[in-house]
Amino acid sequence: MNYTSNNFLHNLLLSNISDDDGDELIPIITVDEEDNITQEELPDDLPVLAVRNTVLFPGVVLPITVTRKKSIKLVRKAHKGDKIVGVVAQKNTSSDDPSTEDLFEVGTVAKILKMLVLPDGNTTIIIQGQSRFKIEQITQEDPFLSARVTLCEETQLDKKNKEVKALVQSLKDAAGKILKLNPEIPQEAQVALDNIDSPSFLTHFLSSNLNVEVAQKQQLLEVNDGKERGTKLLELMLREIQLLELKQEIHSKVHTDIDQQQRDFFLRQQIKVLQDELGQEGPDQEIERFRERALKKKWPEQVAKHFQKEIDKLARLNPQAAEYPVAVNYIEFLLDLPWNEFTKDNFNLKRTKKILDADHYGLEKVKERILEYLAVLKLKNDMKAPILCLYGPPGVGKTSLGRSVANALGRKYVRMSLGGVRDEAEIRGHRRTYVGAMPGKIINQIKKVGSSNPVIILDEVDKIASDFRGDPSSALLEVLDPEQNSTFMDNYLDVEYDLSKVLFIATANSLDTIQPALRDRMEIIELTGYTLEEKTEIAKRHLVPKQVSEHGLEEEDVKIPKATIQKVIEDYTRESGVRSLERKIGQLVRNTAKQKAMEEEYAKTIKPEDVVKRLGSEIFDKEIYQDIDTAGVVTGLAWTSVGGDILFIESILSKGKGKLTLSGQLGDVMKESAMTALSYLKAHASLLDIDYRIFDQYDLHIHFPEGAVPKDGPSAGIAIFTSIASVYTQRKVKSRLAMTGEITLRGKVLPVGGIKEKILAAKRAGVTDVILCQKNKKDINEIPEHYIKGLTIHYVDRVDEVIRIALLKEKVKNPLDLTVTEEVKAL
Repeated sequence: MNYTSNNFLHNLLLSNISDDDGDELIPIITVDEEDNITQEELPDDLPVLAVRNTVLFPGVVLPITVTRKKSIKLVRKAHKGDKIVGVVAQKNTSSDDPSTEDLFEVGTVAKILKMLVLPDGNTTIIIQGQSRFKIEQITQEDPFLSARVTLCEETQLDKKNKEVKALVQSLKDAAGKILKLNPEIPQEAQVALDNIDSPSFLTHFLSSNLNVEVAQKQQLLEVNDGKERGTKLLELMLREIQLLELKQEIHSKVHTDIDQQQRDFFLRQQIKVLQDELGQEGPDQEIERFRERALKKKWPEQVAKHFQKEIDKLARLNPQAAEYPVAVNYIEFLLDLPWNEFTKDNFNLKRTKKILDADHYGLEKVKERILEYLAVLKLKNDMKAPILCLYGPPGVGKTSLGRSVANALGRKYVRMSLGGVRDEAEIRGHRRTYVGAMPGKIINQIKKVGSSNPVIILDEVDKIASDFRGDPSSALLEVLDPEQNSTFMDNYLDVEYDLSKVLFIATANSLDTIQPALRDRMEIIELTGYTLEEKTEIAKRHLVPKQVSEHGLEEEDVKIPKATIQKVIEDYTRESGVRSLERKIGQLVRNTAKQKAMEEEYAKTIKPEDVVKRLGSEIFDKEIYQDIDTAGVVTGLAWTSVGGDILFIESILSKGKGKLTLSGQLGDVMKESAMTALSYLKAHASLLDIDYRIFDQYDLHIHFPEGAVPKDGPSAGIAIFTSIASVYTQRKVKSRLAMTGEITLRGKVLPVGGIKEKILAAKRAGVTDVILCQKNKKDINEIPEHYIKGLTIHYVDRVDEVIRIALLKEKVKNPLDLTVTEEVKAL
């Protein structure tokens, strides 16, 4: 049959057309006869039309829409001439301007049967394949491709040959099966198939319509032997039949009577069948895999029984049920947890000491306590880990100390920030009955690190909150109790987990906000902060190299001497830790980095006088001892959250009726100390030769400078008493003397805290003598000698000893007239 009538072609062309720009491949129009062209009839330079997504075979009629400029020029010129073109498929379909490398070497000579210009401006041609050819040489690329070609010799099929007859029948049978299995192919194609008589054209017809890639069709086109081409075509068709049968089988398996309630499961059923056919894991295989993993776990017998119960329950569940993925997640969590899986501890204590010393300068008590713990653990090897709580101001290295401990031990390191946590489930986990249930942070972190004995840092344990969802600090009671945490029960896990091998290290800035029961379970180790000397060493060893590296500089690019670091510490930072110091050093280094990046000349050494240029004016004024000839002025010692400082206390008398005035933003404890000191002085006025009646004739005003700074605490008790005694006796206080201690109504001097910071503040301020309570001598013994060199420490038990040391015997010049009037004496 010949389908080359104009009406038929025109109607089919408008509905379904293939184009050289690579739109979708369209069904091919075919004929049952071939008008082969000879080599002599070919032009010397054959115009070559490149097409995408299709291969033209001899005898086949194909409509093509031409949109490329080169192709339009080629088609129009050929249509006006002999109407002969060469059609070659592209290797690279994405190329809009194909070159020689983008084209296959073998193509088909075609004759243009008709050319149409459609309303949208595109040109459409209808071509019929003639003979196959091979490109010998590209002779022209502009304005369109031309080539010198040679026709390919082909062994024709003899339709009388028995093998050819069998091959033709097999091809027709296979084509018939494809037509039955593929409902998208119109039934009229069977009529066309039955009317094809030529074996060669049959292979061309079927090759054109076969649903395979262009490269496979090109392979068929390049075969010279007709019988070999037919055999390869049959292989491809049989493979297509297998795919179609598999598709039909899948559809038949999932084709059931679907009612309204089953519609939601339809897609899942299709996926299940596809997984089975592809050999992917189904529910049964997944459960079997869980059982195999369970055999390798080292969990306790109780946990093994619990797992077996859960896996049996999972096996009974419908995989489409909503509970199924929840149960799978729980079983996977059980399997992922490291049950009795430990990392080996490194008990080389000398190596541990080197690591701690290298990572942290100072902090001797803390490092000594950690070494003691490791020593006991090494000797006993079954010690339950104590709960350490590093307590101190921000920036002193509490968290990084925990990382160093993990590194020294060779354990996994986990950091948990508890600041602002207000939900008890964050610690204990949610019960699995809730939607979106999750395990607690502790169990979850242990699963992540894959070890049952990590070092866990509980950061900011003092900042835990509580609300209607529970109290997380109460949930921590079981976690941090060495007697209870061996049987810790997470709500999600629902079985006991042993936390006794975990080394917990908590950090806190304040102990006041920690629940008393929780504080009782922890061993408190105080980090008091760093001295000026310690900060200087930390900056030299750690902060400066770190900032130089982080700002893209080399060690030789910038030098920060010790004097420069000390100026930054004293004038630009006021803290116990070193965070602000690190930021200021980073600012110094950034300035150098900018100068280097801009290729400016700069001094590599940053001198103390350069600090003001880079950081601006000094932020803090350092308190220095001041020699004052006025009575009533005493130097006290105070502890602040940023270290120690000196504190001036001033007292003055004025005519009045014995009124007491306090100023300087004092707290309740400070006010009580002032009233206690005054009451003791009034009760023992005779010891200082003070007429008791004078207290009713003069008002006393006690002032603490820097009123913008809140002050509270009992540490200024003896300093206030000395100031009052000095102003009432008009005897000056000894030069370069400072003191700290609490006073009682019986005249006892009690010990106070923060001695190390206070002593170092006194030394920095130029003080040479310090008065302390006798019981504070133990605190002095813990301070390295080179820190207190040049200081004379006076230890006292009673306030009369303070007076003997602090007050000079001679009175000040121009003393106040503190005599009692004759009228008062008469009374």
